[in-house]
Parts: sequence; structure tokens; C-alpha cells
Amino acid sequence: GGDTVAASVAMAEQTGPDVQMITLVDFDNDCVGTSLAVARALGSRLHGVRLDTSETLIDRSIVPQMGDFDPRGVNPQLVRNVRAALDAEGFVHVRITASGGFDPAKIRRFESEGVPVDSYGVGSSLFAGRVHFTAAIVEGDGRAGA
Repeated sequence: GGDTVAASVAMAEQTGPDVQMITLVDFDNDCVGTSLAVARALGSRLHGVRLDTSETLIDRSIVPQMGDFDPRGVNPQLVRNVRAALDAEGFVHVRITASGGFDPAKIRRFESEGVPVDSYGVGSSLFAGRVHFTAAIVEGDGRAGA
């Protein structure tokens, strides 16, 4: 388990104000709730949030809206839910990065639908099926790991 807000605050305390903080907000499968919690804690220090929900999961905010669209992963409605929630609380400065399964076709679809994404993470799509892995560099109990 983890605490996204506590981790974001700790990182903000360790970095200078010129560092643009972008927080991954899908750990608890509640991108709206986590985005708001991090924005409340960091205020103007938060540059953006990153949505990276697995393509096999449905975010909590999507459940009541299910019906005429694929509710899994990072989908247009999820991005709109996060943008609307941030804007409603005055966090219009917070940018949204969408990642997880994005390739040129998916980006074109999001752009043609006017989905309010500020940037995309494309990761493994750059390798065109030749290599597929992701990695995280972390520190736990004072020891570095990957």
C-alpha cells in the first residue's frame, strides 16, 4: 500500500519550488479523489496529475457513468471527470497527463474528441511490439531498487 498524498508532500519538501511536481494518481483506483487530495495538499506547487489506470480496471468515478463507452483504463470520460473536479475546486492550473496504452491512434482519437489532456505518456508504444516492459525506480527502507 501507499499514501499518494504523503509521498507527494514528502517529494515537494525535498525539491525546490522550481521543480514541476506531477503526481501519479491511480494507485487507489480513484483518480478524481486522489487528484483533489493531492491538489489540496500541494496547491500551486502541483503542476500536474498523471492518469495511468490499467486497461483491465475501471476507475471509481466511472462506475456511475457506465453505459455507452468502454469504461476500462484511461478513457475520455475519466479525463473529463478529473478535469471537472479540479476546475470546480479552483485547480485550473493543474495539468493532466494520460498514459497507459497510448499509441498514435489512441492519441488521435482523444484529440479528435477534444479530451482535455495536456500531455501523453507513450512508453512501450515507441518500441512497436519489439520490447514490452515498464520499470520503476524506487527506494524502500533506505535501499534503492528497481
